[in-house]
Amino acid sequence: MTTLPKINEFEILKAKLKMTWMVGDFGKIARSFTDGAAEFVNRLNLSPGMRILDIACGTGNQSIPAARTGATVTGLDIAPNLLAQARKNADKENLKIQFDEGDAENLPYPDSSFDVVFSMFGAMFAPRQDKVSAELVRVCRPGGIIAMANWTLRGFVGQIFGTIGSYLPPANAPSPLLWGEESQVRKCFGEAVSDLRCTRRLITLTFPFAIPETIEYWRDFYGPVHQAFATLDENGQADLRKDLELLWAQNNLSSNGITRIKAEYLEAVAIRSR
Repeated sequence: MTTLPKINEFEILKAKLKMTWMVGDFGKIARSFTDGAAEFVNRLNLSPGMRILDIACGTGNQSIPAARTGATVTGLDIAPNLLAQARKNADKENLKIQFDEGDAENLPYPDSSFDVVFSMFGAMFAPRQDKVSAELVRVCRPGGIIAMANWTLRGFVGQIFGTIGSYLPPANAPSPLLWGEESQVRKCFGEAVSDLRCTRRLITLTFPFAIPETIEYWRDFYGPVHQAFATLDENGQADLRKDLELLWAQNNLSSNGITRIKAEYLEAVAIRSR
């Protein structure tokens, strides 16, 4: 069973996680999620005046469509370089969004501050899953909405993590892909929420180049893949690339020189108990 590290080791782990999302340029990868992120937000039926918190907001994929509804939106992320991009993206649309640097396990907001609290492919990567769920509940008002979109183990992105994980030492923290299981979501939130609905959905990832170039793109810009390659020697990198090319080829839906993948995630939406 995976156990969390001691305090000093934990601080090192958190610093490594922060660096993982600061290397490369996740904004370039996030562009492939834009339409799916808007669909996730639209299903929450937001309305003007609602107070919204987007946890692990990245470059604003969810914050921006939320703000377009007239809601008052706050985005939070651990990586300051992603927040800088988020601010620029919001400015392009003249949207007033507050973007804060912070940790999903220790949110810098008072209790019951928001009507809707959500995270898409973000909070799931924080190592203390009980802390994450407790914080999402704490800052959401009673009767408010809590929503997460989390990659699943069997889905394409989950398989990427499984592939790179086979080349790395065991992580000293629970797998983030546990959040892609309904049983884990129910365990983490427990009686703190009601009317929990979990739905497996697909998001389309499209890249305008062939598989070898797509893998190089992810190596350059997606932090976890970038870091995995950086830890390996030349032979290990060659083997990892071969395995990733096979995985992408098995899942590519395009035959015209581009790469188009459907990746599964678990959408969990609940009401904070009163």
